[in-house]
Amino acid sequence: MKPGLERVYSPQQVAARVAAMGRTISRDYADRTVNVVVMLDNAFVFAADLVRRISGRVVCHFVHTTVRDVQFGGHDRREIHFGHQPRLEKCDVLLVDAVIQSGLTQDFLLKRLQESRPRSLRLAVLFDKPADRRVDVKPDYFCFIGASKYLAGYGLAGSRGWYRNLPYVGMQARRAVTRHAGGVSQPNKISRTMNQVRNKRAR
Repeated sequence: MKPGLERVYSPQQVAARVAAMGRTISRDYADRTVNVVVMLDNAFVFAADLVRRISGRVVCHFVHTTVRDVQFGGHDRREIHFGHQPRLEKCDVLLVDAVIQSGLTQDFLLKRLQESRPRSLRLAVLFDKPADRRVDVKPDYFCFIGASKYLAGYGLAGSRGWYRNLPYVGMQARRAVTRHAGGVSQPNKISRTMNQVRNKRAR
């Protein structure tokens, strides 16, 4: 299969940035245990490499989110559902995602994790896209500033769900992009709703 991607970041570039982030996190947490909460699906490759670059003690947790926009009573509403919420009271928590764009999903999940009263809570991402931000949330750690909406590879799905297995990050031609829904079917151990999020949180 020909990948059909224009290579943007090579495997060596990605590995170097992830390793540097791992060193920084290792210094920041020193001898404390890091509870890494991985957002699926997109972050699984990035998170797997990152935790192996953290030299201290690491405990991994995984959450699966689904996001959909619906209309209810004439108002726009964004519903975010996520699965198992780990118990993290008095823990040092690092939420890991692949891309932060609008920030809505990460902001929502950070607030839900904060309900567990962790000792600390930080966010690490592979790509930060601040130009698209709609809420006031910033990652504590990021590898790259990304501008394109069409990145794929290194765990990020492209059209038809392809390209997650590629060791580099590339950009798809816009015409090749199709809307791809991840394989989440039953995420509802915990279900929350953000009412009229566009009006309340848009900056």
